Amino acid sequence: MRYLIIIEQAEHNLSAYVPDLPGCVATGKTRDEVIANLHDAIEFHLEGMREDGDPIPAPNSDPAWVDVAQPATPVA
Repeated sequence: MRYLIIIEQAEHNLSAYVPDLPGCVATGKTRDEVIANLHDAIEFHLEGMREDGDPIPAPNSDPAWVDVAQPATPVA
């Protein structure tokens, strides 16, 4: 399965989460580190769901981008 992850800049590191797996989060100092940590977190999260007898949700997120105009900077 392939899950969408969202990576965000935090105050001192990066954080990431999986929209299709609420509560599945990770952090890291670099993009590669947070992705690797979230990969492990996803596997652990799914393992816990299986052990609890919970259904594994299919990846369902559909990313999209929205362009908006950047306000003009006033000239001093």
